[in-house]
Amino acid sequence: MTTTTKTRKYHPNAYRFIFPALRYSQELFRQSAGQGMTDAHITGQELSHGIRLYAQEQFGMLARLVFNRWGIHTTEDFGKIVFELIERGDMKKTEDDCLSDFCDVYDFEEVFDDQYIVDVSRAFSHH
Repeated sequence: MTTTTKTRKYHPNAYRFIFPALRYSQELFRQSAGQGMTDAHITGQELSHGIRLYAQEQFGMLARLVFNRWGIHTTEDFGKIVFELIERGDMKKTEDDCLSDFCDVYDFEEVFDDQYIVDVSRAFSHH
C-alpha cells in the first residue's frame, strides 16, 4: 500500500462532520455574543466547544466512541482537520488562527464520559 501526501489522517466522516459542526458553533457563539452571521468567524476554542455540544446532540453517549473510530482523540485533532481543510481550500482562516488554539481545550474522557448527563426530563413527564 502506497501513501501519498494527499492521504488523510482521519476517517472521511470526520472531515464531513466538521462543516455542520462549524455552522452549529457559529450560530451558537455569534448569537450569544449578539453578533450576526456576517462576522461568522469563531476561535479554535469556540469551535472545539461547539463540536463537543454538536457531537453530544448527534451521537449522545457514543460521541467519544465515534471520534475514536474516526481517529480523533484530542481537541488538537479537530485543529489538524480544520487546518487540512484550510490547506485544501475548503475552509478559511484569519491571520490570528493557529493550530495551538485547538490544543488542550478539554479532555475527551472528562467531557464525554465523566460529565455526560442523560436528559431524562421527558421520560417522566405526564401528558
